[in-house]
Amino acid sequence: MPSFRQILAAAVVGLVTVTSAAPALPKISARTLKAFDLLTKRQNPATGLPDGLGDVDILQFALTLENLETAFYQQGFAKFPDSDFAALGLNAMQITDLKSIGGTEATHVTTLTSAVAGTGTQPVAPCTYKFGFTDAAGMVATASILENVGVSAYLGAAPLVQSKAILGVAASIVTVESRHQTFIRTAAKAVAIPSAFDTPLGIRNVFTLAAGFIESCPQGSNLAITPFPALTMTTPAAAGAPAPAAGSTVALTSTATGATSCAFSNGGLPGGTAFTPFANGACTVPPNLAGLVYVNLASASPADGVLTDAITLAGPMLMQVS
Repeated sequence: MPSFRQILAAAVVGLVTVTSAAPALPKISARTLKAFDLLTKRQNPATGLPDGLGDVDILQFALTLENLETAFYQQGFAKFPDSDFAALGLNAMQITDLKSIGGTEATHVTTLTSAVAGTGTQPVAPCTYKFGFTDAAGMVATASILENVGVSAYLGAAPLVQSKAILGVAASIVTVESRHQTFIRTAAKAVAIPSAFDTPLGIRNVFTLAAGFIESCPQGSNLAITPFPALTMTTPAAAGAPAPAAGSTVALTSTATGATSCAFSNGGLPGGTAFTPFANGACTVPPNLAGLVYVNLASASPADGVLTDAITLAGPMLMQVS
């Protein structure tokens, strides 16, 4: 059995999922169905996002992610006994701390559900999910990725929030999501804080990652967001391969066309993203990356280092950098 550290280091590029079942879920009210229909109709084809996203929309998006994370931990801890986590090298206190993450995610769901309901809107319901863990090792590797994405999601959505009260709630959640991620890295004896900054990620990019776990949703709980086409690394091989280093070449494949550059989004980079040319299905990994990196294909390489939905063609793919 590999150690917890080896599991984290070998976290695969991308989110590999398998089908899993969940109980039947209630449908949303006709009022909310109408609201989501309006969202769909005002969707901007250039971005795949509804125009004029409001604070309630952002709360619903956050609730969608917290529902996913809560179900992930509930299903994982129901499936794997404590002995499986101990076999990875975790002591009793670390196992307790790991399991407490699921409890805080459930509390986040309760808080966000109340916040949405307080606006007079029906909160989105949990979906049916398909998680890719077949053992405790796979679960903790995916948990590390989910927690990182959770932090990036809140950071990316924060500038869109108008209400100071809602922003305060989001801030109180994102700090805990960050603690989750740090705990997992520390327990794995990896670098606890790989960068001086975390990485914001736009709503459409986050939803693209989350969509890989979602099998189906109740009517009215399907967010009016279009995922980007998938992006996959073909070289080096994902499973067990060393993390790509600066200056190395990675081969990527996607159904998207027209890409001229690879976009590497990582905390601390000027503008947030580094662009390198994409040619013959490959690109070069830029320097100054650390921890988890989000990789997209883009149609341009802006000098300000800002990746927007308008130039994003595929991804994000996740790449772990030591």
